[in-house]
Amino acid sequence: MAGATTAASPADKERFICIYPAYLNNKKTIAEGRRIPIDKAVENPTSTEIQDVCAAVGFNVLLEKNKMYPREWNRDVQYRGRVRIQLKQDDGNPCLPQFPTRKSVMLYAAETIPKLKTRTQKIGSNDQSLQQGEGGKKGL
Repeated sequence: MAGATTAASPADKERFICIYPAYLNNKKTIAEGRRIPIDKAVENPTSTEIQDVCAAVGFNVLLEKNKMYPREWNRDVQYRGRVRIQLKQDDGNPCLPQFPTRKSVMLYAAETIPKLKTRTQKIGSNDQSLQQGEGGKKGL
């Protein structure tokens, strides 16, 4: 029986749900792989961002950087990767009660990614450079 338990852990990883960035991308059509409504989707999410928001909420998460979404024609690094998430426990109950379905996880990730510091700093960095420039002029 000990052999059966060691074989079970890779099988458990196989049962994790897969989320590709294309599922949440508002630049994609349904035919191109988007799985949530466009008004809830986020612009060009990365697998790392999906991993970050899911791990932060308490999911058991695996990032597979070298995987590609089969319908993705663009081979750029930013489009690579998939996230595997343990949605259910061995007994079939959700790991986190607030996320009973795959779609609930995707909607949460799409809602949370725009709030990430990496996303908000890109917007804020332009303001900071303007303020620094103004500060330099005052000092002269």
